[in-house]
Amino acid sequence: MSEGAEVWSGGVNTWECDEMGHLNVRFWVAKAFEGLGGLARLLGMPRAFAADGEATLVVRESHMRFLKEAHAGAALTMTGGVVEMGETEARILLVIRHPTGAPAATFQMVVAHATSRDLRPFPWPARVRAAAGALKIEVPGFAAARSIDLSPVAEPTASFPRAEELGLQRIGMGTVQVQECDVFGRLRGEMFIGRVSDGVARLFGDKRPGPALAEGEKAPRVGGAVLEYRVLHLGWPRPGDHVELRSGFGGAETRTRRVFHWMVDPVSGRPWASAEAVVISFDLDARKVIDISPEALAEYQAQAIPGIGL
Repeated sequence: MSEGAEVWSGGVNTWECDEMGHLNVRFWVAKAFEGLGGLARLLGMPRAFAADGEATLVVRESHMRFLKEAHAGAALTMTGGVVEMGETEARILLVIRHPTGAPAATFQMVVAHATSRDLRPFPWPARVRAAAGALKIEVPGFAAARSIDLSPVAEPTASFPRAEELGLQRIGMGTVQVQECDVFGRLRGEMFIGRVSDGVARLFGDKRPGPALAEGEKAPRVGGAVLEYRVLHLGWPRPGDHVELRSGFGGAETRTRRVFHWMVDPVSGRPWASAEAVVISFDLDARKVIDISPEALAEYQAQAIPGIGL
């Protein structure tokens, strides 16, 4: 099975790493969006993300898996290919790898071929279809959805009124800045996840849940990490637009918690984006996933919000 064509190569900067000591999720996503530009070039759309481009690739949704952390100074490469192509949309796969070839993170994206100014979808040209045929790949097991359902979402539930009704926690709010936007003046793809990352401590509190301890056992240093994400991009705010991040728990197990994040417009009430995440507690010294105590599990299960979803 083809691993796809190389679409990006780079590394990890110290300033891209967070308090957990590894590459922060926003920068994984930023690199994936840059890799999407590389794949667009191979598809015959070299100006897809240029200011003078007439057609672009709009990401409708993405599924992400984070498999092996990356630290400051690490080298990374990315391969990409086309899983399937419809009349105006396609599912593509991007895989970020360590120099050993081990997969570090994967991104399945549903993208639309659209006009760059008003995001109006229109059919793929013959040259792109031909190029896509040469870039055909399958989704390997390590990139397939594991704990998140990828079934089509007929009607997203996220909105500002619904967030108020469910009592979702506000974890962030602000106004979109020029430097957060792309050449078309729309919020860059990684900024939703970036704002979630900035605000998630308000949801979890100052301390991540840890394991049950035997008498006299020293508690480990515990952090948090995301294993898997599904993101729906429902709108693209521009500079000056207002955003709120609302979040809540959808369930909990000994090893994982399920969290939903919505970015909504507090003025119009419309949703900008929604996400489902599978998160874990992480031993910062052993660098491994840990189970949480029965008491912590019961507390998270009690916080689960019926009816929450994408």
